Amino acid sequence: MSFSNVIITTIAAILLTLAAHVSARILARRLPGLPMVITAIVLVIVFLFIFQWDYNNYYSVAKPIFDYLLGYVTVLLAIPLAAMNFKGLPVKRLSFIVLIASVVGALLPMSLAYMFSLSHDTILAFATRSVTTPIGLSVASLIKAPLAMANLIIIVSGLIGATLARFLFRGISDDRAKGLALGLAAHAFGTVEAWQISPTAGRYAAFGLAVNGLLTAVWVPIFISATGI
Repeated sequence: MSFSNVIITTIAAILLTLAAHVSARILARRLPGLPMVITAIVLVIVFLFIFQWDYNNYYSVAKPIFDYLLGYVTVLLAIPLAAMNFKGLPVKRLSFIVLIASVVGALLPMSLAYMFSLSHDTILAFATRSVTTPIGLSVASLIKAPLAMANLIIIVSGLIGATLARFLFRGISDDRAKGLALGLAAHAFGTVEAWQISPTAGRYAAFGLAVNGLLTAVWVPIFISATGI
């Protein structure tokens, strides 16, 4: 494939992905119970089918671009955090919740993987379950876990969390609690869904995602190294 063809194909992949994202946002506003992330994924598949575009070809040109942007997007989460009003916020309780979520989010799936007699590499990969992809892959590299497996676990857990969130939150009215839960349990996917609920939920989701990611990136490699798992 010539250089000009690569450029054209890359631009087409970006436009198709953006079209799926914008369409999913519009549908989410009209149908509040519809998970935006899942809708966007389905729309990408539909668009690829309509245009008869081979998925492997689309993936090969889209992945480098969006992988490159993913790290910057994670850093940009500092913007909603800066806009948060911390006055009157129970920082100690909130920090305790995030700390517990970080520990449980890593040790629980690792324990379940051990109980089901999964491989050692898979057990290590589950340590990254509760953090967003850029941080999770960095942690996976440090603890020598398979990157592909860690990436799959992060994505699937995020999709499940974002999909079930609206159903699980039916009896909850506090957007702060919804956002924090989504950020901690479903990381980036959950944060996207939280912003669909309200700006408050989105900010708290970003807070949970960022702080949980920071804590997990610090203690998990130390824990794995100290215990010799």
